[in-house]
Amino acid sequence: MGKKVTIRDIARLAGVSVTTVSQVLNGKGNRFSKSTREKILKLRDEYQYVPDFHARSLIMRENINTIGVLVPNVSEPFFGTFVEGVQQVTRQEKLIPLIFSANRDPKLEKAYLEQMVERSIDGLIIASARMTTEMINQALINREIPYILFDRNYDQVGTRVQTDDYHGGQLAAQHLAELGHRKFLYLGVNHLTENFKQRLAGFKDSLLASHLSFNEDRDVLHTELSRQGGYKAAQAVAESGATAVFTANDDIAMGLLRGLRELKVRVPEDISVVGYDDIALDEYVYPQLTTIHQPIFDLGVGAAKILLDRIENKHQSEQVEHFPVRLIRRESTAPYHMV
Repeated sequence: MGKKVTIRDIARLAGVSVTTVSQVLNGKGNRFSKSTREKILKLRDEYQYVPDFHARSLIMRENINTIGVLVPNVSEPFFGTFVEGVQQVTRQEKLIPLIFSANRDPKLEKAYLEQMVERSIDGLIIASARMTTEMINQALINREIPYILFDRNYDQVGTRVQTDDYHGGQLAAQHLAELGHRKFLYLGVNHLTENFKQRLAGFKDSLLASHLSFNEDRDVLHTELSRQGGYKAAQAVAESGATAVFTANDDIAMGLLRGLRELKVRVPEDISVVGYDDIALDEYVYPQLTTIHQPIFDLGVGAAKILLDRIENKHQSEQVEHFPVRLIRRESTAPYHMV
């Protein structure tokens, strides 16, 4: 057969009903003769039959929930770990997660969202810097599909999981100030989303509250949101005169570490570096990265659990679940010693 083999094809070739084939293939065919079962299984293997998901759910009258997870880039360690947390819950609860990685392309995000709606998705987890609640609701119009917001869109109205980025910025500033540093730099991104704005605000406010100098026009640099971005910014960081730098996330920090090393700028002897997120790679770079820890895996677990609850109870009021952040001190920060 040149086309995809269906359950009806197997039934016709075996000379039995579709229901008989379905029950045999799903391990519920004990009431049929051994020869009938063997014939069906042989035809399945011979024609490499793969059950159609939607047809199977209709025939077996099973309610198999499918959720969609939309992230900017699943190849990034942060979002990869988040998705692992989501998958832990979906495995336990027998949900099927569809993961969509939009590469920070707003058109692709919108297209993926529309495709998920077309596939009668049961619920959504959305991490998008550009997609507003209004845009999401417009795409879901006339459909009661629950969704959870996560990461950069936590300033939007709606159910979400989030951490306190402002406090994370404060923790970074307090750590560097306690080490005796007095000349600081924030290495941020070209497009400041709400979470990055909050990290900068917490960092700045904490320094100013301690009567330390920090001026956004002078002490903030912007780069791409990637390791390459951190690497490219190394020259400007080295020339800034700062003895301590707080980066928008760990990826940027890792690129910066490599760039500074190539410039013969020692970390932490010449400059201390603090990242943000605490991704798994932090312990495997040199020097090991001091960072602000976010419970990334737990965020994925929490988002999936809340979504499952809202799938079962669609008329619940808005929920916001907060997760703590904390400083993880490693080797990339050290006390400042004036030369």
